[in-house]
Amino acid sequence: MNQIVAVHKTFFKFEKRAENKPDELISSTFVDAEPLIDIVSAPLSQIIFGRRGTGKTHALKYCMARVREMGKIAVYLDIRAIGSNGSFYSDADIPEVERGLRLVDDILKALIDELYPLALEKIEEGNDPKQITLRLDDMIDAVGNIKVSGVTTISSESEVHHKGSLEAGGQLDVSPVSLSSRLFGSTKKEKVESGKETETIAGRTVRSIDFAQTQVCLKGLLDILGVDQMWLFLDEWSETPRVIQPYLADLIRKTILPTGKIVVKIGAIEHRSTFVVHRNTGDYIGLELGADIGSDLNLDDFLVFDNNEKKAINFFKELIYKNYLALAGDDAEVSSANELSNILFTEKRAVEEFTRAVEGVPRDALNLVSKVVTRAFGKQAGVDDIRKAALDWYTQDKANTVTNSPILHQVLNHIVDEVIGNRRARAFLFPSGLRHEVIDNLFDFRLLHLLKKNVSSRDEPGKRYDVWKIDYGCYVDMIRTQQAPLGLLPDENDQYVEVPSDDYRSIRRAVLTPNALDAYLEQAQAQ
Repeated sequence: MNQIVAVHKTFFKFEKRAENKPDELISSTFVDAEPLIDIVSAPLSQIIFGRRGTGKTHALKYCMARVREMGKIAVYLDIRAIGSNGSFYSDADIPEVERGLRLVDDILKALIDELYPLALEKIEEGNDPKQITLRLDDMIDAVGNIKVSGVTTISSESEVHHKGSLEAGGQLDVSPVSLSSRLFGSTKKEKVESGKETETIAGRTVRSIDFAQTQVCLKGLLDILGVDQMWLFLDEWSETPRVIQPYLADLIRKTILPTGKIVVKIGAIEHRSTFVVHRNTGDYIGLELGADIGSDLNLDDFLVFDNNEKKAINFFKELIYKNYLALAGDDAEVSSANELSNILFTEKRAVEEFTRAVEGVPRDALNLVSKVVTRAFGKQAGVDDIRKAALDWYTQDKANTVTNSPILHQVLNHIVDEVIGNRRARAFLFPSGLRHEVIDNLFDFRLLHLLKKNVSSRDEPGKRYDVWKIDYGCYVDMIRTQQAPLGLLPDENDQYVEVPSDDYRSIRRAVLTPNALDAYLEQAQAQ
């Protein structure tokens, strides 16, 4: 069989989502964007931020495999698959604290489930089964503690006809040592004959988690099992409704981290996560980023072509090669990433175009390479093949995400017209520190990409901007036309640059203001 054809056929079998890959395939296909894995593998609790497709799950699972190779306990939990039906957590008719408590219960129970095999192993090794059982029972009792308390008073002895009413209310208590939800009610029955004899029944149901007790029980369980260090990987954090995320974060801060034996790694989308809520009393619920847990790692910063061309090209060449080897197995006919690149592409410029097209997203790279080999089947892919395949991928995948939202689609077209059509640029500046739902949604859908944060302007002291780039698929069909962008951004001399600078003399031409975006959004909604 022709070598190019054999390689192309292998690429048709690519699996793009890390959670669907067996553990051994995850290890063999992982590519380190240095110093990524060194940061993730440090025995420090931290949050790994990144959009969907940037490799959070892959990095977490690869790190988990390395930890297990060192003989340590590593537990991976996908929050989407934990405990209760996910619809319970999202049900706005259920009080936030009740949903939060249920999620906390489910996480702790899942953690206990993961420790059972170790407990059985210790018993088989001759450890005291009674002590282990006691510690497990203590931990189970500490989780999801539900009590019924109150006073019941009965002052009538005869059966009478009554008229009645029901009063109900709710209360949330959050203290430094416990989190509880109280649902309380009372029924009052008044005797019709005299109106003097009464029967009152009052009671209160309390679901609570005592953080101090749970912490002591968890540490005691780890001690009896001989665990000196355990790694807990919590993935898909941002799939949990934001209103209940702080309660889960509070559990981690007050129960898991204080044991001194558990390293926590959390995979999350930064702008879809709420880790802390500050209260008027001066304290807070949740995890303070940077103080309680590290938060200095964002995968979106690693692999953007415009920030580091050489690093991005080498990474994606290696990523494609490792996936090829994993699937080809003994039938692999290629011995290096460079050799595979030479088989797939006609020239260096085509490799660069491919790397630019995937916009730093590993999942998009695997999807695009499948499109490329389909379009160029049996021959090497040139720049035109890359562009046509990228347009196919954009049309079939990314464009569909905004088609179902006409307003979002209109705003995207407005940004493209303003930035590319009028300014002839591929990127724009937006004020740092401002969250805008439209920008966040387009970023989620990988239609906008964050290149650089905190760009300053010499003629606007104190003002900071973030550099946002429009997705390659939005303008690939404009290339080689009079509408083609001339560069990434205009500089102070109205010359176009390809690498975003940290400091501009004048950046007014490149700024997209929130007011202008809101005005167009209001106009689109009115139509």
